[in-house]
Formats: sequence, C-alpha cells, structure tokens
Amino acid sequence: MAKIKIYSTPQCIYCKKYKEFFKEEGIEYEDINVAEDHEAAHEMLEKSGQLSTPVLDIDGTIIAGYNLEAVKKILKIK
Repeated sequence: MAKIKIYSTPQCIYCKKYKEFFKEEGIEYEDINVAEDHEAAHEMLEKSGQLSTPVLDIDGTIIAGYNLEAVKKILKIK
C-alpha cells in the first residue's frame, strides 16, 4: 500500500475532497495540518514549491493542487 501524506488546512475545500475520496476508497493517509505545524509547512514548500494546499506526497511523488485523475493513476484506481 502506498504511503500518502496530505498537507492541508482546515478551510481547504479540495483537501476535504481528497480526504473524502481516500475514506470512500478505504485508503489510509496521514493528514498534516500546515496551518498549525509550521515545520510541516516548510517541508511542503520544499517538496512542492507551493505555499497553498492541498499538496499530496504519494510514495515521494508530489501532486500540488487538486488532480484526482493523477492520484487515481498513481494508486491504480479506475
């Protein structure tokens, strides 16, 4: 199973959409609230070059923004 981190903020609509998708598919993920964890926010910026959420790290593959089709492709979900 892939190791998934989602860098998110509580008010991020697309973060919520990713989390709903993962729950529906029964996929475990680590939710990292970058609004509260400034070290994680820096880590997110280093990985993605982005200051905005969502940013996903799927086994080292970074997806910035909402791109469900790319996520499905990486996770081999139709």
